[in-house]
Amino acid sequence: MKAIVLTEYGPPEAFKLADVEKPSPKDNQILIKVYASSINSWDWEALKGTPFANRVTFGIFKPNNVILGCDVAGVVEAVGRDARRFSPGDEVYGDLSGNGGFGCFAEYVCADENLLAQKPAGMTFEQAAAIPQAAVLALQGLRYNGEIRGGQKVLFNGVGGGAGTFAVQMAKAMGAEVTGVDSSVKLETIRALGADHVMDYASEDFTKNGKRYDLIVDVVARHSFFEYRRSLNVGGGLAIIGGSTGRLLQIALLGLVVPGVKKGRMGLMLHRPNKDDLALINEMFESGKVAPVIDRVYTLGQAAEAFRYYGEGLFKGKIVISIAQGSQAVV
Repeated sequence: MKAIVLTEYGPPEAFKLADVEKPSPKDNQILIKVYASSINSWDWEALKGTPFANRVTFGIFKPNNVILGCDVAGVVEAVGRDARRFSPGDEVYGDLSGNGGFGCFAEYVCADENLLAQKPAGMTFEQAAAIPQAAVLALQGLRYNGEIRGGQKVLFNGVGGGAGTFAVQMAKAMGAEVTGVDSSVKLETIRALGADHVMDYASEDFTKNGKRYDLIVDVVARHSFFEYRRSLNVGGGLAIIGGSTGRLLQIALLGLVVPGVKKGRMGLMLHRPNKDDLALINEMFESGKVAPVIDRVYTLGQAAEAFRYYGEGLFKGKIVISIAQGSQAVV
């Protein structure tokens, strides 16, 4: 089968289109013919070899012929003898990172069936590929400090990417007053998704304008623990779902030891891929409350180009790789 293989850490040109052995499902797995996948920050970090923990997983000095891609959307081709939830021909999607899995930038991948959901008939494979990791992160971030209630004020920092574009739609469906923070080029998209307020991070610092929120969800974590704290209402929560390793460790530690901060109110949110959240997102999609924002779609052979665009940081929503469209030479 064709796959995009990572042969060294560094720029997107490190990806190579290669023929690799088609996988076979273990007893509790299913074999998926991949129709589409999408790029997440974890893929970008693995490409760069940062943080160092990625190198422990993929190879200290160079990656061991790694196939990246956590999000998958495709058709079941075969099932292991203990797999019961799906049958050949079923259309499925999910996030394989729940078991430390990658491998979706390929024509076939094996997956634990409990990480997958049935793809609704009205959802395209490209839409399905854009959903799993980003939408579940958004949903779990909104639940970090308990269920959002109507009228609560929620701020998303780094809102223009995959998780943020889902989070705005979900929070509005829950009745929240939503503020989105990102670069100026992404703010019109955020307004169109229903955000009540938007903010250009380059011209305004949300931690210094005196406004307070019931929940802050941050995917970039560029502020200190105490800057976040002064931007929260009493009893408010902070869910950090991305950022530099040093900043993440600082916030996680201070969230546990600073007097007056209730345990679990301010800290890191650990992503938990699961079929139940995907089932709820299916309901939101089918009711018209949530839809993925897809910036661009590339073919499998255009993986390097797709990652170059990702690295520019200008994309809105998700970048999708459509395996079903073909496997041309990497460009």
